[in-house]
Amino acid sequence: MHEILISEELDENPVMSDILELARDQRVPVRKIARRELEREARSEAPQGVIAFAQELSESDLADFVAGSSAKKKPFLIAVDGVTDPGNLGAILRSCDGAGVDGVILPKHRAVHVTPTAAKSAAGAVEYVPMCIVGGLPTALRQLKEAGVWIVGLHDSADKSIFDLGDLALEPICLVLGAEGPGLSRLVRERCDVLVSIPMLGSLSSLNVSAATALATYEIVRARRA
Repeated sequence: MHEILISEELDENPVMSDILELARDQRVPVRKIARRELEREARSEAPQGVIAFAQELSESDLADFVAGSSAKKKPFLIAVDGVTDPGNLGAILRSCDGAGVDGVILPKHRAVHVTPTAAKSAAGAVEYVPMCIVGGLPTALRQLKEAGVWIVGLHDSADKSIFDLGDLALEPICLVLGAEGPGLSRLVRERCDVLVSIPMLGSLSSLNVSAATALATYEIVRARRA
C-alpha cells in the first residue's frame, strides 16, 4: 500500500478507526483531502470517502493454472466470455474467491478487466483470485483441453443441467460463462466439451451472469465435497 486518501467530510466511525490503525501499523501515509477532489481520484460511482493506492495486481500465466495438477489437486477454473460490466466482473470474482476457484481467465479484447468499480464490487477478491488475460479465449480453451482440463460452458438452451455434471465435476474443469443476453460466442461454444444450463422454473429465461456464477461454482463445490 502506497497511500490512503480520506475525505475531510467523513465522520469518525469504527471502520475508519480500523483503517487508520492498520495504516499506522503498516506505516502507510494517510492524507485528508476535499471530498470533491477524492471523487475525481476515485473514478468510480459513489465512492465512500476512502481511497487506497496499492501496487499493481500481478497477472498469472495460463500454464500456472494447470501446473501441479494431480490426482489430489484438480484445477477448478472460470473463463469469462464477453462480460463488459465491471460490477458483474467484481461480483464474479467475489463468488470465485468464496468457492475456492483456482483462477479466472479473461479475454484481452471485448471484455472488462479490473477497474475501480470492479474492485469495489469484488470487495477485496481481486487481491486473492489469480487472473490471466489471454489474447483469444477459444485458443486458451484449446490449450486447457490439451492439458487435460474439461471445458464446461454455461448456456441457456443446453439440454443438460448443471446438476447433471456428475463425476465430471470431480475432474480438472474450466467453467465458461457468457454475458447475459448474448451468452457464449460461437467459437467458445465449439471449444466446450459439454454445455449445461441452470434450470429456470419461473417466467424469466436466464440469470444475471454474476448470480449464475455463484450457483454454478457452488454446485461444483458441492459435488467435490460430497
